[in-house]
Amino acid sequence: MKAMILAAGKGTRVRPITHTTPKPMIPILQKPVMEFLLELLRQHGFNEIMVNVSHLAEEIESYFRDGQRFGVQIAYSFEGRIEDGELIGEALGSAGGLRRIQDFNHFFDDTFVVLCGDALIDLDLTEAVRRHKEKGAMASLITKRVPHDQVSSYGVVVTDSDGRVLSFQEKPAVEEAASDMINTGIYIFEPEVLDFIPSGTAFDIGSDLFPKLVEAGAPFYALPMEFEWVDIGKVPDYWQAIRSVLQGHVRQVQIPGKQVRPGIYTGLNVAADWDKIDVKGPIYVGGMTRIDDGATIIGPAMIGPSCHICAGATIDNSIIFDYSRIGPGVRLVEKLVFGRYCVDRNGDHFDLQEAALDWLITDARRQDVVSPSPQQKAMAELLGTDLALKAN
Repeated sequence: MKAMILAAGKGTRVRPITHTTPKPMIPILQKPVMEFLLELLRQHGFNEIMVNVSHLAEEIESYFRDGQRFGVQIAYSFEGRIEDGELIGEALGSAGGLRRIQDFNHFFDDTFVVLCGDALIDLDLTEAVRRHKEKGAMASLITKRVPHDQVSSYGVVVTDSDGRVLSFQEKPAVEEAASDMINTGIYIFEPEVLDFIPSGTAFDIGSDLFPKLVEAGAPFYALPMEFEWVDIGKVPDYWQAIRSVLQGHVRQVQIPGKQVRPGIYTGLNVAADWDKIDVKGPIYVGGMTRIDDGATIIGPAMIGPSCHICAGATIDNSIIFDYSRIGPGVRLVEKLVFGRYCVDRNGDHFDLQEAALDWLITDARRQDVVSPSPQQKAMAELLGTDLALKAN
């Protein structure tokens, strides 16, 4: 069976991570989110998978290649061009990407599934396809019920009593929402749906294709299903996803490594004397990371591989990406550290290098870290709630 993973977006709402990492490659405890999708597809018999790529396409292609080591077949449809020797991404939209593949060689010749490459799901795809066919649908979208006070964060789907889609509301105010069923970005299509998508132009599934299907009176249904759906479309979503995984709330993700103490999981060769570290799980620490005596780690927290957490530093409900050095006395509360950026849980961030604060948080591979000047210490203290520096 055939499937499509949408992986061409720039991931602007997950910046700064997506400056260098495409959204499908964002790690959930060191494993790219798209890898979980491949496992799900293989489990339900979808072994021919097309992936459209654009932004940082080479990162996705070089990791997954032809899919052989994941038990599936993968091919890629690049959306963009080469200019002055550089790949320039020009995404065609979710529907435009489908049409480009079909125009190339009619890949979609039977019922197929489309998944967004930025969510963890444990949906029973076999049952979803069965319901789709039982309805006689040309197009189906999987919906999920959310608490009414959360509907303003999603696209709301309005249907008749038989589940036929009537209209959509994009992030409506709570008092205006006509439903509490939301679009999860999981679709089941028959090849005939591609006739509604123009060739050679940007076209979106949600905002362009679906309204056309409703207008044409096509057999287009919403399929409400109960399943786990962890979206990482925005920085706050990602921050919450990592917390949920560490707390054991995400069934399809097992915490890797070994449990050295209750709630403390580590990769290979972590240098830490846990008797001399103030630690409260759950936490995950990647391989070849050093945590100095006197550090404080409060979970849920993730520290990537090859990091250095210096004496007196505090990591509290935070996510630290690989090769990060957290300097002596630095206190991070509900922060995400990615390269030269420090991000709060709402997605607001600043560039440590531009702010002359890369002596506080820097690359663990640097050999030239120097003690801060009095002016630099004063600047750090002014940041207050964003980054606290203890007297050191």
